[in-house]
Amino acid sequence: MKMEMKIHARGQKAFTLLECMIAIAAFFIAVGAILSLVSQSLQNAWLLQRSIVDAHPVLARYAATNSITEDHIHGDLGEPDLLGKGYENYTYDGDVVEVKTNHFYLVTCKILSPDGHEVISDLSAMYYKPYSPPGSLDGGNFIHK
Repeated sequence: MKMEMKIHARGQKAFTLLECMIAIAAFFIAVGAILSLVSQSLQNAWLLQRSIVDAHPVLARYAATNSITEDHIHGDLGEPDLLGKGYENYTYDGDVVEVKTNHFYLVTCKILSPDGHEVISDLSAMYYKPYSPPGSLDGGNFIHK
């Protein structure tokens, strides 16, 4: 009995080393892309959970009115006509000052953290309110502190 070994070079069905390396590289690129997407999604979900507090609701009061008077403004964001119960400990502080004649006003507002030491948001807006009483530049008697 003769033992014959037959080697079929063309008939073998196997992967070469280069093909394996390319497949592994493609796998790791895909895994990296998926992990990056998951990480970004988790970060976006975390940002959605954080409450965003800024001065827009306070300035919206002045945009919605026909008349503004120069004054120092302060209050609580938890007021029902602002942001409500979830923001009871946040306070705002600012000024309304006439900056040009003919009733052109600058409203500045800072939102302070619940402990009152950190400024969370600082925003200002200019409003033209022709139906306002005379300000300090139009002969009014407001003294800005």
